[in-house]
This record gives sequence, structure tokens and C-alpha cells, in this order.
Amino acid sequence: MDYLRGLLGLFVLIGILYVFSNNKKAIDWKLVVVALLMQFLLGLAILKVGFIRQFFDKISSVFLYVIEYTEQGSNLVFGGLMNKQSIGYVFALNALPTIIFFSALSALLYYLGILQRIVFGIAWFMNKFMKLSGAESMSAAANIFVGQTEAPLLVKPFLKNMTKSELLCLMVGGMATIAGGVMAAYVGFLGGDDPVAKQEFATHLLTASIMSAPAAILAAKILFPETQEVDRKIIIPKEQIGDNVLDAIARGTTDGIKLAVNVGAMLIVFTALMAMLNAMVSGLLGDMIGWSTSSGNFVFYGSNALETDTYLKWSTDFKTWIVYHKSDQAFVPKAFEISHLSLNMYIEQLTEGRFSGFNIEYLIGLVMSPLAWILGAPAQDMLVLGQLLGKKTVLNEFVAYADMPKLTDLMTHKSKIIATYALCGFANFASIGIQIGGIGALVPERRKELSEFGIKALIGGTIACFLTAVIAGMLV
Repeated sequence: MDYLRGLLGLFVLIGILYVFSNNKKAIDWKLVVVALLMQFLLGLAILKVGFIRQFFDKISSVFLYVIEYTEQGSNLVFGGLMNKQSIGYVFALNALPTIIFFSALSALLYYLGILQRIVFGIAWFMNKFMKLSGAESMSAAANIFVGQTEAPLLVKPFLKNMTKSELLCLMVGGMATIAGGVMAAYVGFLGGDDPVAKQEFATHLLTASIMSAPAAILAAKILFPETQEVDRKIIIPKEQIGDNVLDAIARGTTDGIKLAVNVGAMLIVFTALMAMLNAMVSGLLGDMIGWSTSSGNFVFYGSNALETDTYLKWSTDFKTWIVYHKSDQAFVPKAFEISHLSLNMYIEQLTEGRFSGFNIEYLIGLVMSPLAWILGAPAQDMLVLGQLLGKKTVLNEFVAYADMPKLTDLMTHKSKIIATYALCGFANFASIGIQIGGIGALVPERRKELSEFGIKALIGGTIACFLTAVIAGMLV
């Protein structure tokens, strides 16, 4: 059944891309099949073939080492605040420094020419089997390791003369993958303190980023098929970051600080905004709309509070309402009649406690739940996974990933893995502005085209991540 639903998911997602294509007759379906086959074989090899899985476990261990070494530097600066046993996991202290260190490390690898050669090897493979241009191959391969504004630097000399199809491919590739720095941060808070869980999520995140490269090409070439001759020669850029090793590390550190501060600020603002909207919707509609349990007639209910310091909460264990004190200490369940039912209470009961009431997160989950189902999520996880998919698209993937540890008890392990793949990309509305500003600064004369492609790139990047998640759902 997982394979059948996976095939349905692939068909639906490719169908969505087809609907938004600007030239349906020019679509190279051979390229689409090759890209899909490449995705599936990559996923099958990494997740199911023992020695290949072990090899990628070793590679993904790099992210675990980065976290470990970052903690040594953070201990010097923050001291006792890094003690997780007494203080717990603090995002600002445990995740954000990882971004800074990995950014500096990436800059060093770039200066030494190591990163470019790794990217060249992957680009050569895609160029040979997918018949892409050299610039497309290099940018698609680079996006596996660096962010959506750094990857274009590898093809900076070619940006001016890129075809529209190449330009969109560059943008979709940036939307469909994540940077190594944030990947290391995700491993940290998805795996928690469990080394086995950290290793598992590190491998899945690395696999997701690799698989999303051909998925991004597939999406871009359906949305805007190539109709012109392109230069297939792959050239390694000779530009270096910094004048020497120390300068490269310093520049990478500065860039990492900017990224870390930006991530932290966005999390604060978007989380607070979501909490405010949830409270407004839940308070104005969820509490006020209700009906009588005896007659079914509408009543202006107000709140589910019984007394000043108590409230009702649905118990999935006892399948009944339990009186809770505001200190979260539950009273012994007893039989009692509820004369009125609010919309919040109804949603809480309907979702078996997965949602606390009628709010924005529930609405997002409701809208996105059909997509969650075709990705392979079990029926009971559709709303929760839909909520994460919606948050990732409307806000950003950092907010969605930050929510995953809080939803551990509400999702099956399979859904957590599918979510890991589906969220592994920069495809959100804010990234449209980031790409227009970042790539536009390198090639100002093409800013108008970048603006026109913004929504297409978002659609392509989102579908590319979902294609990867569908295949992962078939294999895990």
C-alpha cells in the first residue's frame, strides 16, 4: 500500500507541475523519468543497501562532529549555560553557534578548493545523465552543500547569459535544498541528546538534500522547459573567499553570524506571531461558538473553564473529559455531564488532543492534510504533518523543524521521517525576496525575470521537496 500511495503521490505532484508549465508541449519527459529514477535509486541505495548506508552514515557523522566541536567553543563562551542536564536544550546556545561554525568551515573548504571539487564531481554526474548545461549542473550540485544565495556565486560568470529555463532551474534548486550550516543545526535539535537519533536524522537530512537536487531539476524543467541550445561545459570557478586562510575563516564567521542572528530573529517573530493569531482565532471563534449537547442548538458559550482555576481537557486514555487545575495537575476523572460544547472542545476531542482547539495551526493542518496523506503519512497523522507543511511554506522550515520535537508524541516515527524530507528546503514566501535580492545583486539586469519567476520557483521547490518525501515514504 505504501508503494501504491507513493505512485499516486508522484502522479499528483507531477500533475501539479504540469498544470503550471508555461510550455507543456516542450516538456522533456525523458529527463523527467531519468530524474525520478535517479531520486529513487539514490533513496533506495542510501536507505536500503547496507554498505552504502554505512558510507553515508560516515559522511553524515561530519555534522555530528561539527556539533561536538561547536559545543567545545560554546562552552568557553557560555560556560555553565551549556549544561543540558540542568538547563535543558536552549536553541540560541545549542543550535545557532553551529550555524556560525559550519559557515566558517565551509568558507575554509571553499578557499582551499575542496568544496568546488566535490561539487564538480556531482555536477559532472548530473550533466552526463540529465543532459543539463554546465551552469545548471554546478548550481544544482552546489545547493546540496551551500545556501540559495551562495550557490549562484559558483556560476556568477554565466548568470548574465543564462536562458530563462536555466535561471529558473537555479532558483528552484535553491528553494528545494538547505545549507550545510542549518542542516547541522537541525540535526542538533531533532536528535536531542540521543546520539542514535542524531545519527539517524543526520543521514536522513543529507539524503534529503542529495535527492532534492534531481527533483529540483525535474520540477524546473516541467515548469519552464528548455527550448534553446545550452553550453554543457562544466567550469570550476577560480574565485576564492578571502585573501588567505585566516581571512576566509573570518569572512565565513561573519556570514555565519548574520545567518544565525537572522534565523533567531525570524523564529522569535514568527513563533510569537503564530501564538498571537492562534489566541485571537481560538478566543474569538473557538470559545465563543458552541452548542448545547442536549438539544444541539447554538449557544454563545464563552469558555470551557469550570471555575476560576480549573478547565476541561480531553483524555485520550479515558476517552472522556478530565477536570484540570491550572497548575496542570489533573483531578481524578469522574462521570459528569457537559451541558455545552465549545468549538475548541469539539476540535480537541475530534483530534484526540493533537490540537488544543480551533486555531490557525488547525486550519493550516486541515488545508494541507490531503498533501500529507499523498506523501505517505498515516491517516491519524495527516493534520499534524499538514500543520508542519503549512508552517514551512507560509513561514519557514526552521519554524516547522523547531515544532517537530514538541509533536513527537503526536506523530508516528514514519511521519517524522516523511516530515524530515518534506521540510528539507528553503521553499517559502520569504525566500522569494531573498533570491531576488541575492541573485539580483550579482546580475542586476535580470532582476525583473527573477521577480517574475518568484512564485514558479516557490512551487517548484515545494514540489521537489514533496517528491523526495514521497519516495522516502515508500522506502522507510
